[in-house]
Amino acid sequence: NIQFNKALKEIKTYEAGKPIELVVREYGIAPEDVVKLASNENPKGVSPKVAEAIAANAHKAYLYPDDSMFELKAALSGKFDVGDENIIIGAGSDQVLEFISRAVLDENASVLMSGVTFAMYEIYARQMGAKVYKTSSHEHRFDEFMEAYHMYKPEVVYICTPNNPTGDATSREEVVKMIEAMDEDTLIVVDGAYMEYAAAKDEKYRITPKDLLRYENVIYLGTFSKAYGLGGMRVGYGIARPEVIRELYKMRPPFNITTLSLLAAIEACKDEIFVEESIALHQEQIKRYEQFAITQGLRYIDSYTNFITYLFDEQYHSSAIADALLRRGVIIRDLASYGMNAIRITVGTEEQNSIFFRHFSEVIA
Repeated sequence: NIQFNKALKEIKTYEAGKPIELVVREYGIAPEDVVKLASNENPKGVSPKVAEAIAANAHKAYLYPDDSMFELKAALSGKFDVGDENIIIGAGSDQVLEFISRAVLDENASVLMSGVTFAMYEIYARQMGAKVYKTSSHEHRFDEFMEAYHMYKPEVVYICTPNNPTGDATSREEVVKMIEAMDEDTLIVVDGAYMEYAAAKDEKYRITPKDLLRYENVIYLGTFSKAYGLGGMRVGYGIARPEVIRELYKMRPPFNITTLSLLAAIEACKDEIFVEESIALHQEQIKRYEQFAITQGLRYIDSYTNFITYLFDEQYHSSAIADALLRRGVIIRDLASYGMNAIRITVGTEEQNSIFFRHFSEVIA
C-alpha cells in the first residue's frame, strides 16, 4: 500500500459549484435551459475587448507566456499605485494562497480564520500539517479574532472581506484595527476577491493594497475571476512588501499562468468600463433578491459581493432545495457543507434571476 502524507487524512476535497455539463448529462436538460448561479461568475460574461484579444492571439497558444509578466504587473502597478516588486501573479488568487501556506506553514504552525469562510484556507493549511483554528461566527469580529489570536498565536491570519460564502464585509477601519493589534511576525492575509463590489456599495468597506503596504506583515489578494469576468482564465495576484513577495516567488513554478490568460488579464485591466457596467447590473439586480426574500419571509445576509446568501430556519432544508432546483436546471450553491442551512445564489442577468425566482417559488411552495 502506498503511504500517502498523513496530513491528507484530515482533508476534505474542495467541492466546486456544479458545471452546466453535469446537469445536462444527469437530468437531460438542454444546455440553453440551464441557469448557473453557483460559482460567482460575472453574468455579463467577458469584456468584448478581452474576447477579441484572445481570438486574435489564439495562434500563440504554443508559446510560453512572458514569465516576468511585465505588462500585467505594469497595469496593476498603475491601477493600485504600487511597484512591480510588490506584486506576484497566480493562477487565480487561490494559487497565491497556496504559495503562502507552503512558504510559512509546517506541522508546528497554525492558522486562524472566521467560522465560515473560503474553504481553501483550511485545505492548504492542512496540506502543510498545520493546525486550523476558527472563530465562532462567520463575521470578522475584532474581539472574537483577538481572543482566538492571543489563545493560539497563529502564524497566519485570514481576513476575507467581503467574506465568501456568506457575503458580509468588514470595514477598512476594523481590518486596520485588527492588523495593528497583531504581532509583526504574524502574516495577515486580506483576501479582497470581491472588493470591487464592496467598494462600489459603501466607501467605508473599500480596502486598497496601498492602504496595507505600510505594514510589513500583510498581503492583499485580488482576482480577475469576478468583476473582471475571467473566472475561466485563472488569474489572481498578491500585493505586499518586496521582502514578502521575494519569499513567495521561491514557491512559484515557471509559466504559472497561460499565454492567453496573461493577455486576457492585461486587456481586462484596460477595460474599466466593462467592470463598471458589471457592477451597475449587479447593484440593480441584487435589489430584486432582497425584495424577493422580504416577500417570501426569508432572512438573508446583507451582501457586499456578487452573490447573496439566503438563510433558512426549520421550515426548509438547503440540500433539499438545492437538489430540487438542480433537477429544474437551476444551479445554486448549497452551504450545508459549511454547517449552514443556507443557499448562496450568484446574482445573474435579469432573465436568469427571473428564472430563479420562478423555480424557487414553486419549489418552496
